Amino acid sequence: MYLLWKNRNFLFLFLGRLVTNVGDSIYYVAAMWLVYDLGGSAFYSGLAGFLTLLPVALRFLTGPFVDRWNIRTTLITTQLLQCGLILIIPFAYYFNILSVELILLIMPVVSFIEQFAYPAQTKALPTILTKKELLKGNSLFSVAYQGVDLIFNSVSGILVAIVGAVSLFLVDSVTFAVATLLFALIKLPAVNREKPQSKQTVKQATASYFHSLKEGITIVFRSLFATFLLAAIFANFAIGAAQAVLPAFADMQGGAYLYGLYLTAMSGGALIGALSSSWFGRFAVGKLAIICFFIGGGLWVLAPFIPNQILGIVLFGSAWVPVGATNVMFASVSQTVIPHHLLGRVNAVSGSMSVIAMPVGSLVGGALASTISPMIIFSITGSGLLIVALVWLVHPVLRTLPKTDSIDAATFRLEIDQQQHSLN
Repeated sequence: MYLLWKNRNFLFLFLGRLVTNVGDSIYYVAAMWLVYDLGGSAFYSGLAGFLTLLPVALRFLTGPFVDRWNIRTTLITTQLLQCGLILIIPFAYYFNILSVELILLIMPVVSFIEQFAYPAQTKALPTILTKKELLKGNSLFSVAYQGVDLIFNSVSGILVAIVGAVSLFLVDSVTFAVATLLFALIKLPAVNREKPQSKQTVKQATASYFHSLKEGITIVFRSLFATFLLAAIFANFAIGAAQAVLPAFADMQGGAYLYGLYLTAMSGGALIGALSSSWFGRFAVGKLAIICFFIGGGLWVLAPFIPNQILGIVLFGSAWVPVGATNVMFASVSQTVIPHHLLGRVNAVSGSMSVIAMPVGSLVGGALASTISPMIIFSITGSGLLIVALVWLVHPVLRTLPKTDSIDAATFRLEIDQQQHSLN
């Protein structure tokens, strides 16, 4: 926590992310439940999940822009845009024109804007923290993300049941306005940033964009990142399906408050993992991942069938502990081994590719849950973590990965010098 008090810029960046995550948590719970309620079927929540997650899968397209644009300006602009879009929903309700189609239109636009905001926040970290501070900084960022979800997913679920989903969108718009003010207080040091020449033609600018995009894709797919993505594709297909099925499953079990509790368990498990990332970092990553994901996947598969609801929720949350820990560990490694001027596009590409199957999983899960028991589908989605463990087990490099502080560019098979040379 000392980072928050000794580094003013990190404090405002952290608080901005904290408030943004509050808004995202409220928005996601309220929007998914409202779509399910208005549509009356898991198909609509699956479609909403598909439309929301599709921009995440396309995040790699935003990478070159994040590397070129001013980080502070990007953060401020994204929050203002989301604030305005969120307000459309309560206004539409007031004028009696709110429909499931309108929400399904707004959700992907808000999600698309987020694909510029989060990479920009990640890119800002190495400019204001030292290499030794990055693991702690990323851990605090995960705490901000998962800790807020832990509280507000539950609170939002309860408030949806009490005051209705529409009222929460007014609160949500305020959070984005506050985040705008916090990001405006940040003063980032000058860093080398790719800038298009002032007299570039449209053709030259387009060629430059696709050249930057190609570099990010090349770095990812010619390194160990590509193998990580293979496991993530299977896992995220299942996770997307689970998120689509969850409103119907919760409604069958008890209602909106239970939906919030399951989301809280998800965030709680990931939060525990994030907070424990330094402890997990003492062990060889390969063996640790295999053991943790096997256990987590098994707990997830069993959770829906546990007669005691609280115990089932706890088991489901426990499955997310390895997810939270590995996310922090790999974020810190990537920020260390990847040059800063390439970090935006590489993070965007790897983030997009890792979740590319998630919107498809959401659509498939919602469709299946409208004809098959949501409980069965929700249980099957736990197999995603089991597949992650299996991929790591059979891959000779992944299963022998050392501790995080021993992983370098050579471990990831990154040809950094060659990539940097190609830019000159």
